[in-house]
Amino acid sequence: MTEIKQAGAGSPGELKGALLGFVDELKGFRQDIQSKLEAQDNRMTMIERKSLRPARAPLAVEAEQAAPHQKAFDAYLRYGDETALRGLEQKGLSTADAGLLASPTMIEQVVRGLGSYGSLRTLARVVTVDSGSYDVLVDTDELETGWATETTVPETAPARTERVNVSLFELAAMPKATQRVLDDAAFDVEEWLAQRIADRFARSEAAAFITGDGFEKPTGILAAERVDDEADALHTNVVERRTGAAGAFSADPCADLIDLVYSVKPEYRANASFVLNSKTAALVRKLRDNDGRFLWTDSLAAGEPSRLLGYPVLLAEDMPDVDAEDPAAIAFGDFAAAYVIAERPELRVLRDPFSAKPHVLFYATKRIGGALVDGRAIKLLKFAA
Repeated sequence: MTEIKQAGAGSPGELKGALLGFVDELKGFRQDIQSKLEAQDNRMTMIERKSLRPARAPLAVEAEQAAPHQKAFDAYLRYGDETALRGLEQKGLSTADAGLLASPTMIEQVVRGLGSYGSLRTLARVVTVDSGSYDVLVDTDELETGWATETTVPETAPARTERVNVSLFELAAMPKATQRVLDDAAFDVEEWLAQRIADRFARSEAAAFITGDGFEKPTGILAAERVDDEADALHTNVVERRTGAAGAFSADPCADLIDLVYSVKPEYRANASFVLNSKTAALVRKLRDNDGRFLWTDSLAAGEPSRLLGYPVLLAEDMPDVDAEDPAAIAFGDFAAAYVIAERPELRVLRDPFSAKPHVLFYATKRIGGALVDGRAIKLLKFAA
């Protein structure tokens, strides 16, 4: 700033000039500070706006990655154009082993459809694998425990374990549509195909999880060896209790069901469910206790299962009837501990426009396996003498 001379050191004109120079420099200084404050305020405002903006980056990246596959897969389904999908295959986004890999959206729709069907999938433990099988370690006896002190440690024997192998098998479906329908841009071919595949897959796997014999399909819970004595119960077999009457309950149906519930060990009973078909459910819904109260109670909320003796009920239509040749019509227990479903995440689709002209066939495959890993977790009620 301009130096101001002391009074008497110069003429009045010089003093006035010095004061005017000081005032001008002070105004410039204030304007400079004001502009810097305004710039800082603008930067802070921009930062606040960015912080309030939704975090869209991960979703945008995911959508950007899925979009090419989605578009290429749609072109393949409608017109058989494999060029784009083959290009993605070279980039590691798609494969052509027994068909082309379906889009992530379609895979999600199929998996959602499988879960909505009355199947053990809703109760069992479901794992995703990258190989052709899955190994489960099961304790074959109780783990011994003891109380430790500061100076002593109890000697306990380790629990014996056994490995159970769950093999994967190929589940296939072959929906078909005409080329004229596929050419219609308003027709959502991917959603239509996902619904058809999910419906056929759900029915096939639901039956296999109950009655499958393990030959080119999963092994069902009813395919396990049956024993009558609790002392013979192993992780490889299932205990079945008999009502004492062929094709019917005993004289006290309530006692049959209550005995079935409490025959399951407490550690399995805490997460237990009933599994039976609709015909058997029609019989059970009519049962009352000694006070006239129904044993069956309907769900109080949409989507919640009905309950029998306080436990959830799954209606699995592949369970046998009470008068069937093998009348093991009701199963009860912890199916998450008893049964494991292993599956590969991918879904493959092969377009075939030649085998069923004028229709176009879509050969869809998925690899799924299932097996009983701990039969001690469930019990069967057999309507037999």
